[in-house]
Order: sequence, then C-alpha cells, then structure tokens
Amino acid sequence: MKFLRDKLDEVHELVKPGGKLGNIPGLFTVFDMHDTILFTEGKKTPKASGPHLRDALDSKRLMFSVVISLIPCLLWAIYNTGAQALAAEGVDYSLIQAVIRGSFHYLPIVAVTFVAGGLCEVVFAAVRKEEVSEGFLVSGMLIPLILPPTMPLWQVAVGTAFGVVIGKEVFGGVGMNILNPALTTRAFLFFTYPAAMSGDELDGGHRVWNAVLGVPDFLKGLIPNGQSIVDGFSGATPLGVAASEEAKSLPGGGLEALNAFSSGSGVTYDFGSLFWGTIPGSMGEASTFAALLGAVFLVIVGLASWRIMVACCIGLLATAWLLGLAAGPGSNPMYHLPPYYHLVLGSFAFGAVFMATGPVSASTTPTGKWIYGFLIGALVVLVRAINPAYPEGVMLAILFMNVFAPLIDHYVVQANVKRRKLRLAAASA
Repeated sequence: MKFLRDKLDEVHELVKPGGKLGNIPGLFTVFDMHDTILFTEGKKTPKASGPHLRDALDSKRLMFSVVISLIPCLLWAIYNTGAQALAAEGVDYSLIQAVIRGSFHYLPIVAVTFVAGGLCEVVFAAVRKEEVSEGFLVSGMLIPLILPPTMPLWQVAVGTAFGVVIGKEVFGGVGMNILNPALTTRAFLFFTYPAAMSGDELDGGHRVWNAVLGVPDFLKGLIPNGQSIVDGFSGATPLGVAASEEAKSLPGGGLEALNAFSSGSGVTYDFGSLFWGTIPGSMGEASTFAALLGAVFLVIVGLASWRIMVACCIGLLATAWLLGLAAGPGSNPMYHLPPYYHLVLGSFAFGAVFMATGPVSASTTPTGKWIYGFLIGALVVLVRAINPAYPEGVMLAILFMNVFAPLIDHYVVQANVKRRKLRLAAASA
C-alpha cells in the first residue's frame, strides 16, 4: 500500500494546479477522483476553525457501504435475468449457465451507465473546478437494477445522462438535488421510450422485460440450445395480471388472477414467487427478499432510515385496506387485492429500501420521515388502483414526494418552534 501511495503522490505533483500537467483541463479532477476512492482523504480541519466531530467514515466509504447493501439485489439480478431467459427458451439450465446468460445482459448496461454518468460527472466537476462527486457510485449501481434486461444501450446512455444532469447537476450537484437521479433516469426513459420500458413487443416479437434474445456464438457452448424461442413466455407482468380485464370477471378479482397465472415456461405469480423474485421484470427489483437483506444491512450500519421504510409499508397497507372496504362488485380488481400482496408486487420493496430513503432527497426530520414515507406508500396504491394506464406507482410516488420533502420538513420544524415558544411563554408566566 505504501508503494501505491508513493506513486500516487508522484502523479499528484505532476497533475496538480501549477504542476507540469496541471494545465490540462479536467486531468486533476479525474486523478483526484481515483485517489480518494483508493485512500481516505488526508486533509484535516485546522484547530482554529472550530470543533468538529471526527469519524473514519467519509462520504466515499458511505457510498461503498450502500453498494454493499445492493449486493443481494445485484446477484439476484444476474441470476434471475439469465434463468428467466433460458426458461423461456425451453432450456434446462444450471446455476452457472444462468449466471453467464444474465451477465451477458446485465454487465453491458452497467458499463454504459458508468461511462455515460461518469463522463457527465467529470465534465461538471471540471467546469466547476471541484472534486468529482462520489454520489454517482450509488446511482450507477441503482440505474441498471431498475431497467429491463433488454433496454437498448444507447437509450441507457441517454437516460443516464439525463438523470445525472437534470436530476442532480442543475441543482448544484451532490447534496443539492431534490430528485433521486436514478429515478429521474427511469422516469425519463419510461415517458420517452415507453415501448422499451413497459414490456411492449419489439422487433422479433420478444417482450422487453424478459431477455429472450439470440445467444452469441461464444456462449453457445456454455448454454445448450442457445437459440431464441421468442414466443416462449407470456408478456403479462404481475401488476398487469392483477389489473387486467380478465381479472374483473373472476370472483376473486386480482388475487385469483395472480394465483391462476402460469406461463409456458413455468413462471407463476403466487405470493411465494413474488416474494422470492422468481419472475421476470426489471433486473434488480423482482426479489422482495433480496431488498429486505439490503434493508437490514442499511439499518444496522445506520445509513438508511427505518422510519421511512416502515412508514412506506404502513401507508401502503392502510390505503389498500381502505380501498378494499370501499370496493363493490364489478369494481377495479386491484381494489380486491389483499393489502399484503402490494408489498411484494412491482418494485415497492426495492423503492422503499433504496430509493425512498435517499439521504439528500428524502425528509430529514424524524416526524417528517413518518409523513413522507406514509404518503409514498399511499400514493403507490392510489396510482396502481386508480390509474388504469399505469399499474405501477412506486417511481411516481417517490419522485412526487421528493419534491415535497423540503416542505414537509419546513412545517415540522415550524410546528416544533411553535410548541417551544408556547412552553417558554407558559414557563415564564
């Protein structure tokens, strides 16, 4: 480690402002980004500037800790993407074959995300003469997990650039943004390229959210029968099944439709399948169990608010229960869906754990976190049940509440100030 540190110090002298290569635009910014990833920042605050808390955890280590919490979702994304594609093609696959096939779809999206997002970060940092933000480390891991495996790479690049620039940089960079950059990316792609995001058929007839594609020659030796059977899997998502017209004609509504669903590749939509994530979908959002593992880690290390997670669940369950009470015969089948099913449908678990708890875009006051999370859960159900054109509401609910989080905190603080003034007036009377 000393050898590496010495070499980096030598390069630092060359690229720093005033050094031999210091006049090259952006070079020191790129060097500093890699230096501070490898080693903790060595600067110390002068004693004369006032007291400060000292901790070994800097912002980059914090971001790496969040990435660790994403590992269960990441591993499941790779395996499940490959498993769903091979099952749809009628292939008897092994664990290794599923991982290889899933990596073939997942890794290119990760690479494009980091190249496009990293380039935007470097350009803005160089223009502002600032250090490269470490915030994109987490956003760059989140974006591939919330995209379907067959998303065209050029659209991934465009969406990522939009999410970084419009979702964060125009507000001033890390710590200044009011929107979650990863969700901003998804919202842009959803409304700009709906056919690529929503599961409609593309060229060749395959469904975008299930990676049924031709296998390249170099993989055919590892994956038997590596040719696409493009119609080998039905394109209906769990939320689409629960809200479908067919579900209206069933006595049990959306619940009966989910339990009765079975694809040609053996995929079912019972509660167990939805909880474990053995279903197609956006790569990292399918498994509620994997998201819960990440939640446990984040709460233990103190990097995410358990209040927001719990409040999201309470808001979702309460709203779904109230809609169920108000539902009558022949009403929207989503009204009749048991409240606990909403917890495992769509991207709710992933969004509540990794998106809603963003330290910059979420509410920061203890009371505000309860209000913020409750409203996210309530809006998720309202969008799913009331809006017939969009059966998933997690993305819109979180982005909507991101905008109102500062307002929630403002009124919470003002209420606290008012109570303290009243207590002070009563004590002095």
